[in-house]
Amino acid sequence: MSAPLPEPLDVGRDDRTEGPGLVDWRVAERVAAWLIARRPPSARYDAAELSRSFALATAKAEELVSESTGWRAPTPARSVVTDRLGWARANVASFQRLLTPALAKFERRREEKREERRRSGTRPAWLNDLSEPIASRFAGAGRSASGAQLGAVLAWMSTRVLGQYDLLLTEEMAEDQDLLYYVGPNVVDLEQRHGFAPEQFRLWLALHEVTHRCQFTAVPWLRGYFLSLVDKAIEPFQADPGRLAEMVRRTAEQLRSRQSPLDEAGVLGIVASEQQLEAIRSLQAMMSLLEGHGDVTMDRAGAAQVPGAAHFSEVLRERRQSVKGPAKVLQQVLGLEAKLRQYQQGEEFIRAVEARGGRELFDRVWRGPEWLPTMEEIREPDRWVRRVEARDGA
Repeated sequence: MSAPLPEPLDVGRDDRTEGPGLVDWRVAERVAAWLIARRPPSARYDAAELSRSFALATAKAEELVSESTGWRAPTPARSVVTDRLGWARANVASFQRLLTPALAKFERRREEKREERRRSGTRPAWLNDLSEPIASRFAGAGRSASGAQLGAVLAWMSTRVLGQYDLLLTEEMAEDQDLLYYVGPNVVDLEQRHGFAPEQFRLWLALHEVTHRCQFTAVPWLRGYFLSLVDKAIEPFQADPGRLAEMVRRTAEQLRSRQSPLDEAGVLGIVASEQQLEAIRSLQAMMSLLEGHGDVTMDRAGAAQVPGAAHFSEVLRERRQSVKGPAKVLQQVLGLEAKLRQYQQGEEFIRAVEARGGRELFDRVWRGPEWLPTMEEIREPDRWVRRVEARDGA
């Protein structure tokens, strides 16, 4: 089932910057639009035809994934074919929905501290009055800088993404979410450059994204647990001296031991507290498992329908490894290189567990959060097997 693309965000509306002000979402959209326009895609395509093609591929993928996993989503999947700017705009909206509660909390804390300073009388009232507009100017510059950074990242990623499942984050905007996005220019470019059979390649992409949707809609506890981890991981960093000193110490130790401080979780891994790092590690392990499961299911469900799957997989693997120069640095900063390794480890984890006890043993991961593997268990599947067998035997 195809769906219309959500309305483009109106970058001229003043209410886009109301509420928590740590990110200027209008600037994020404008920067993304400007950068995307400077690098137009090489492939041309018929958007209506591509939308019909992916609607059929998505419906077929749902049937195949359901047969392979035994899962059935409560509603049919909705597919959207978009261009790079449409994808970037949709993700700005998703980031805004995701970050707004945490940013609101941060704003409340900041206002409380300001009020405490006013009441304490530690500074003359005239100095408080003078500092407010100055602080407001600096805050505005910070919002713009954050928005520009987000826009630049999304512009770069818009040239790489082929498909994406937009997880339903808020019930109020259900019509604009729970969508499977396919970035038309990138899909058609790969098909033309490598001579892919379009019908096969599009079904292959749809199988992976439909599997992710099934994971979050058919496993009752998964969505809520995922969002709880995200909430812990993105709680804004508060630069008190103790935590800043701990951040510097941890980074220095990693550099001395010849480890990149960006390897674990990109920039967020440097500024995160230990509690945030714990949530990030849990998210990484969970996403490693889900991506590995997506790849395994894609292979199994499409075995008879997609004879070119091995070739598609090899080309995409080479495409990821071919990134060089500034883009390579960006991958390191964002922690994407570590994520790519974890996806492969997730697939290896699943195959190792099933070699020990079949799919019945692996399917225990869907029982609840406590059954999920840690990142250490992803890397050493026997540790997870011993833990769950002991848990069942207890």
